[in-house]
Amino acid sequence: MKFARTKNVIQQFGRSLLLPIAVMAPIGMIMGITGALGQEYMIEKLPFLDHVIIQTIINSLRDISSVVFNNIPLLFAMGVAYGMSKNEKGIAVFASVLGYLTLLIVMNVYLTATGTLEADPEKLSQMGQGVILGIQTLRIDAFGGIIAGLIAAKVADRFYKLELPLAFAFFGGKKSVPIITFLFMIPVGLIIPFIWGFFTQFLLSISFIFMNPNYGVGVYWFAHRALIPFGLHHVLASVVRFSEAGGVYMIDGQNYIGILNATNKILFDLGPDHESWSRLMPDLTKYLASGQMLITLFRIPAIGLAMYHTAYASNKTIAKGTIITVVLTAFLGNVTEPLEFTFLFIAPFLFIIYAVLSGVMAIPLNYLDVSIGYIRGTIFDFGIFGLLYENTNWYQLVLLGIVNFVVFYAVFRFAIVKFNLKTPGREAAIRNVNLLKEKKYPEIASIVVEGLGGKQNIKHVDNCVTRLRIDLKDDEKVDLERLKDAGSSGSFMAQKNHIHVVFGPHVEFVRNAVDDEMKNG
Repeated sequence: MKFARTKNVIQQFGRSLLLPIAVMAPIGMIMGITGALGQEYMIEKLPFLDHVIIQTIINSLRDISSVVFNNIPLLFAMGVAYGMSKNEKGIAVFASVLGYLTLLIVMNVYLTATGTLEADPEKLSQMGQGVILGIQTLRIDAFGGIIAGLIAAKVADRFYKLELPLAFAFFGGKKSVPIITFLFMIPVGLIIPFIWGFFTQFLLSISFIFMNPNYGVGVYWFAHRALIPFGLHHVLASVVRFSEAGGVYMIDGQNYIGILNATNKILFDLGPDHESWSRLMPDLTKYLASGQMLITLFRIPAIGLAMYHTAYASNKTIAKGTIITVVLTAFLGNVTEPLEFTFLFIAPFLFIIYAVLSGVMAIPLNYLDVSIGYIRGTIFDFGIFGLLYENTNWYQLVLLGIVNFVVFYAVFRFAIVKFNLKTPGREAAIRNVNLLKEKKYPEIASIVVEGLGGKQNIKHVDNCVTRLRIDLKDDEKVDLERLKDAGSSGSFMAQKNHIHVVFGPHVEFVRNAVDDEMKNG
């Protein structure tokens, strides 16, 4: 029973991440395209882009879309609070925003009090700090938002009916939720910098491993992927890019600290004809664009294809749209989290395998002469920094990428089928689709409520990506055959008095109709 409860909580948490991920995917594509079209190198190759109106539109769209990715933690805070709370979801979302803001300022206070608040703006990244919503604080990214969302959801469910003495009655009930969340976030904000500082120092202490000439790049990319759920991958990248941990490089008699500083000098100032290009660029870019392109241009599409090929035949058309969107978000926008999160919480062990493979399959870069900058790994960056620049040996990256594609496709296809993972399109096939095709959701809802034993037998209705998840008073009153008449592709008791009814991608509309049916007299 405890295992089943834990599993349900984990699944609920995974579902709560879908809302911010759904926002990130299409907007990430816009940001990726506009970012590429605004590049100086792209403008030189396509002169028509060098028009004030066109550039104003491109830059405006890029700036507007960037607001989503500059505030990912806030989106996760709201999404997790909404998805994890059972009662008063609106209050939970409001409290999560307050909680996240509190977390930011408390961490700022901690850094100030301990004398660790970095004064040099150019060193913020390598210290794991940044300016977020106007507050200089630790950059814990989505992890901070998730913490705020979880605490707000728990507080909302626990205290939304809180009764206080008459003198303080105004602050009771729902109004107590954001206040209590605020108070809880203070000790959390004081603890996190201590833990984060430990991890940052730990990464610095083992940085020599990342720069090992034989296996360092593999360890780096393994760690980079493995740290994504915690937001620490930015710290790792900054340590290598901007500090001595990433090496000191002599170029034209001057020392450049960190791989990115050296890359900037060679890529933008000296060019492919300079002796430092062949001497240093292959070793520098394997930690930057070359390694990232293996992920965004080959591994992510391979995983997406594996998901599509393992989707049930009747669901492939619908699953294709979802998969293409998350793959293109990486391919065009360099944002990999939407696809990674689709299996991170469904099968954590598969994410570990993904991280390990990402490291192992990057090691061959040590023995190639790929010299493709810059930081991002989009197809536009490949075109600009790979094809338009000389002496990049881009074909070597393509050959290695093809090998990566085959390996990741084979591993993910095997794992999805072997362990019956519920990746997009692998819910049970929908058999009776007439009502769904005609979008007769009120009629569907009426049948669902009837099949579940009537309104009086339903305690709580929720949904994930493809299923209604319903708490019942008595599961003996459920008519599974009647539920099939609603167009569901299957129903099963996940545990006593808790049923899952599968409707595929239509589930959100069915859920809304069921809610309306429950409210009707």
